[in-house]
Amino acid sequence: MNTIEQCSYMTHGAVMPFCKGCGHSNILKKLNDALGLLQIDPHDVCLVTDIGCIGLADALFDKVHTVHTTHGRSTGFATGIAVADKVLASGKLKTIVLIGDGGSMIGLLHIVNAALMNVDVTVIVANNFLFGMTGGQTSSLTPEHFNTITSPFGSMNPSLDICSIADASKAGFIARKTATDKDLTETISNAIAFNGFSIVEVLELCTEHGTKRNDIKGNMLVKMAEEEGHTVGQIKNSDSRAEFSKKYHTDVHAHKGEIKALKYINPAYEHTLKFPKEIIISGSAGERVQSTAAMFAEAALMCGLEVTQKNDNPVTQGSGFSLSEVIISPGEINFTGVSSADFVVAVSENGLKEIKAQDIFNRINEKTIFIIDESLNIEKKGLNIITLPLRRLCGGDKAAIGAVDYILMHYDILDHNAFKLLLEKRFGTYDKIFKEEFYKL
Repeated sequence: MNTIEQCSYMTHGAVMPFCKGCGHSNILKKLNDALGLLQIDPHDVCLVTDIGCIGLADALFDKVHTVHTTHGRSTGFATGIAVADKVLASGKLKTIVLIGDGGSMIGLLHIVNAALMNVDVTVIVANNFLFGMTGGQTSSLTPEHFNTITSPFGSMNPSLDICSIADASKAGFIARKTATDKDLTETISNAIAFNGFSIVEVLELCTEHGTKRNDIKGNMLVKMAEEEGHTVGQIKNSDSRAEFSKKYHTDVHAHKGEIKALKYINPAYEHTLKFPKEIIISGSAGERVQSTAAMFAEAALMCGLEVTQKNDNPVTQGSGFSLSEVIISPGEINFTGVSSADFVVAVSENGLKEIKAQDIFNRINEKTIFIIDESLNIEKKGLNIITLPLRRLCGGDKAAIGAVDYILMHYDILDHNAFKLLLEKRFGTYDKIFKEEFYKL
């Protein structure tokens, strides 16, 4: 039978959606009482919930911020929320994670990382020893010999001591309680008030799956934990470590002046482009294909154009092909990836193979111009192909640069001077970057 709760931080008249006897109801009531004890402005509270029955809490707390996340990732989301508030906003926000034992297992590294950072997040682990919402499967916090639907003869493994892991991760506040402990409100309150990472594991019963397969009652939970070698009660309360944002501000201040400002590009050149232009540059990894595309994109930005760049290369990074697709436009571009190329550049065999592999011939139009190295041969008929001695005159490491430079010299796309300026910043005097014959092409 559901129970109507009259709560201050909870939705008025909220109906607990949990099974009769489920410990989740008590945890949420104690959380509400703890918030009331602290008298925190509801606007300064953010509940971050996980997948699982405990995640149903969102709808029960209508006066605070709530964020419902993917399974196991609630602590990761909470860390980002807490850091953003502490560093960029009011710094008053208290971020509280509600997660089950299954979610804490999936997202264990998020908990470890939050503890290592000592970010101001409180994680409440509602531990009923199994995945309740999905049918009662074993989790890593399931005690040894505990029966679940996936361990009908009892779990063969001991349970993970998440409090010990939190301790090893330098968490400042750690407690393990049961859902019926009289001081659970006080414990949760102290955890939330703690200025840094805190975790409260709450042992409870799943009356749908746990009690049906195990001869277990609420007054047996402490003994079960102790038989697993787990300490119960207040385990740690130490403020010896600075909360993350304080350390962040200290470190930033210590390195003030050393941090380079973000690079903003102010248009210094003009363009006459009326429609978007799309270019595909393809070559070999390590031969500046993508950096050439980046320079082309930056030159376009210097001319006041909108730009997108999409890169592709094998996972090996340093071998095989390298390919970039760049779109420049006088108007906003709402996608990446070339749909109908105006120019296709191929400066090596690897690049040409990838053009064929990606069937880029189906992403061209009747006016598309192919700029290819003289060593390559495209057998396909009817294409507008310009063959140039790019590798011979520019070198393999600058063949892509030479191809783009050629395009800008011969086609009215954007001010060639913008690209020249970038080349000179990187390679020195423009007239000496390539062999003399190149400039006569």
